[in-house]
Amino acid sequence: MSAIEELARRFDADRRHLRSVAFHLLGSAADAEDAVQAAWLKASRADPDGIENPTGWFTTITAREALDQLRTRKRRAEQPLEAWEPAPVMPVDEDVLLADAVDRALLVVIDRLTPEQRVAFVLHDVFGVPFETIGDLLGRSAGAAKKLASRARGRVRPAPSAEPSPTAEHVRIVQAFLEASRGGDIATLLELLAPNVIRRVDRVLVPADVPTEVRGARQVAEETRQFTQRARVGVVVLVDGAPGIAIAPAGRLQALLRIGIREGRIHTIDIVGDPGRLRDTVLALPR
Repeated sequence: MSAIEELARRFDADRRHLRSVAFHLLGSAADAEDAVQAAWLKASRADPDGIENPTGWFTTITAREALDQLRTRKRRAEQPLEAWEPAPVMPVDEDVLLADAVDRALLVVIDRLTPEQRVAFVLHDVFGVPFETIGDLLGRSAGAAKKLASRARGRVRPAPSAEPSPTAEHVRIVQAFLEASRGGDIATLLELLAPNVIRRVDRVLVPADVPTEVRGARQVAEETRQFTQRARVGVVVLVDGAPGIAIAPAGRLQALLRIGIREGRIHTIDIVGDPGRLRDTVLALPR
């Protein structure tokens, strides 16, 4: 077996791991595959002699390709918020298995990080890559890479504040609302919604014939049947410190549901889609 054939064999053996790394970094199976293919092209042109850890080498090359994609996104200021289209239902294949291996809420939250923070956090906290390696990839010191990961960690999982934190019961209620919305479960929705619940939505998210405000549990519950597809790409996150829902196909934020809860029931649902309001919102993982 020639050197290039042996290199290809090793790369194929690591391909699933490399796709997972790229998927965590990019939040898209298609973009992850592009990064892995680009990594192979670079690896195949390099001299593999003297490489003691091929998997680590492949991982670094793949992460660098993903970093380039993240930086390109930032330069283009990609904001897929103008068009509101339900995400297509994906077949159950390897891409879905990849998505199942990741906490989808994490993908939503880390999409707010800088490319450098995202790479440092994902490579170290998810895959255990040493900070020395991450620093070399980013063109920084190991200490600087450690600080980037620490800042990212603070945004993803902020430390408890002196203010009252959302209770586990509130998170449970929001999760139950999301599950019922996905299945159009009217009976459960009526149990969760206060009789006088108010649903408000930014005009940018709905057609002209859909009112921006709906009142009453029955009306709000019935309306959810029109939006089950959107609920399928929803995840529970903390929205400015309170449990809410992010609508995020492929981990890219399109809308937020701010949910007001009193006495164990949902009293307000404010659906935010305005790009400026979305950018100003602080997102984090539920504790």
